[in-house]
Amino acid sequence: MFSKATASVVRQVDDGGSLIPVYRLNDSEKLDLMALVVKRKHWFWQKPKYQPTDFTLSALLLGDEVLKPEVTEKSFVTFKGTIGNQLSGKVEADVSSANLALEGSGTSKQHTNFGQLKKEELSVEKLYNDSKDRFVDMQHGLVQQIKKKAEVLALVTARILTTTSCPIEQTKKEQCKFNWGLGFLGSPLEGYLKNNNIAEVDSALSMEIPPGTVIAYSILELEIRKDGRCTICLQPSVKGGFEADSMSTSDLDLNDVDTCVQKPLSAHLNGAQELDLCPLAELPELTRCAFFGMLQEAMTDRPALTSLQFFLEELCNGETLTTENGECSEDQEMLFAAILDQAGSDRHSGDGIPAPLSAAHLLVSAMEELPDETLNLLSRSSQEDLKAFDTLMCRLKESSKPVSVRSLPVLLQDSQRLQMAEQLFGSAEVILRRDADCLWAKTERRVGVLPLYLSIHGLAVLCSGLK
Repeated sequence: MFSKATASVVRQVDDGGSLIPVYRLNDSEKLDLMALVVKRKHWFWQKPKYQPTDFTLSALLLGDEVLKPEVTEKSFVTFKGTIGNQLSGKVEADVSSANLALEGSGTSKQHTNFGQLKKEELSVEKLYNDSKDRFVDMQHGLVQQIKKKAEVLALVTARILTTTSCPIEQTKKEQCKFNWGLGFLGSPLEGYLKNNNIAEVDSALSMEIPPGTVIAYSILELEIRKDGRCTICLQPSVKGGFEADSMSTSDLDLNDVDTCVQKPLSAHLNGAQELDLCPLAELPELTRCAFFGMLQEAMTDRPALTSLQFFLEELCNGETLTTENGECSEDQEMLFAAILDQAGSDRHSGDGIPAPLSAAHLLVSAMEELPDETLNLLSRSSQEDLKAFDTLMCRLKESSKPVSVRSLPVLLQDSQRLQMAEQLFGSAEVILRRDADCLWAKTERRVGVLPLYLSIHGLAVLCSGLK
């Protein structure tokens, strides 16, 4: 609830700007002005994530002189709003001789009243002048850990706080119809057993956010030279990091790579096979069915998708199943507990994370990178559409030459479905064109096409074996 509310505020007042929403209530108390946060990426195409630390810039600088920042405070905005969704979906699966169908519909609303918010901001000019001749303790534990992982330290320069107690209320009304049938066709007891169950669930949750809670913040990155000299990067576009790693590939801003020349998809998807989504296919049908349904819901609700990605990242980092601020729903707990149960002790990714969990994290992270229009189009695509789009993406990935339309699934030989594919690809800046019997696709941005490929492929894997 908290992360969904803060993400909604940032999207409304500073979409695409410098504000970063706070996703965990427990992180709020760490986000003082001059606090240090760690900028990290799990995958190069992913937008950066920020992890608050328990340290401020003063704690890392050598010398006894304490930095005394100049702070201004002013009213920001008065915010209250309602986020609502109307959901419906149906997923079917055949498991041996059994047929399973899950059909659901419902409404969800979250009411947030943050009231009058205020903004506290550092005088960056004064802080820059006071700190430009100072040196960082290169033996400090935090510095050693960050440098080893080639991550970046950033400084909190502004924050948005509540001024009064703020209620957040969430209501859900859901109806779930579960049908199952067990067939004995061809057996001595030829016949078919059926069972229909309908479950209706109404829930209401509320929480009160205290005054003085940080809900969003802005940062500037730090550049730290080999000798420990520390410099504040005065523009958000200027990247920080440790001098020894400043020219490494991992520090390049790959959003600017290949932005001038259109290339075939195969040129941008080299190495995509190393991002393994195959473990999703090994999950039981019911687990894949439930995960697919959860993603269908999340695709229509950006804050919910972001919360799901954050929750999976915590699991991959070894956090407990239930997040500290209660953002994990009961459905998510049950689903990912089932995924972890299926993980097995002998199947792990290179990071030591259970392979199915790592694959789920990869898929949700890719989906979170997609534009809203792309997510909306994916949410309206049927399971057969997704499988056809996946086949098309795989063919385009395998060869730099145009693909014969006749070699594609029959579904895509229909002009209306092909137009759907063109619209979907175009929403992610991939140009899909047909010339007679040939189909080709080109794009300028590797960072944009990889999340699209992974999202389509992952959703298709979850659909494998489902009707």
